[in-house]
Amino acid sequence: MAPRPDRRPGGRTARIRAQVVDAVRAELAENGYQGLTMEGVAARAGVHRTTVYRRWRDVGGLLVDVIDAAGEIDWQPPDTGSLRGDLTALNQEILESLVVHPSFAVALMAASFHSEQAAQAQTQLWADRYAQCEILVERAIGRGEIPAQHTDAWSLLMVATAPLYHQVVLLRADPDPRLPERAAAAAVLAAVAGAFSGHREESV
Repeated sequence: MAPRPDRRPGGRTARIRAQVVDAVRAELAENGYQGLTMEGVAARAGVHRTTVYRRWRDVGGLLVDVIDAAGEIDWQPPDTGSLRGDLTALNQEILESLVVHPSFAVALMAASFHSEQAAQAQTQLWADRYAQCEILVERAIGRGEIPAQHTDAWSLLMVATAPLYHQVVLLRADPDPRLPERAAAAAVLAAVAGAFSGHREESV
């Protein structure tokens, strides 16, 4: 496995990394994993291909750094004042990322099936995002919206967000603008009923 580049380079190195990361995102979204090449990325980024090969080694290295860059974004979970509102807002963000054309999120998911490096990096990114979103459940417990005892945050979050991926990615259906709120409402009702009691087994 190629070593990961430094996560926070500075100066000229930072500029080159930003150009290459943007180029990878565009190439992957437009052409898919099969069309992603070191030469194409170098040309789009305006960087000599030897620089790209020296720093990222191969396409897997490029994908890993793009995912790492996504994890460095200062993203914060929604805070609307209610669990249903928070989950709805989160689902709306997810839906927008899936339906935009071209969708980098969908292209990256597809690429992860072809690159073990990308798959591992994406798994870690998703785990980090779920961990960030645990605060939605903690706040809901603090407000008394859902049971305080044994409500598993990750299970709740997965049930709330899964319908978006199922409809848009798996079924390739036209996006339903009501789905973000409906999925959120269903997850909240299930949580109130105690459907997410228990402890999540660590997978990462």
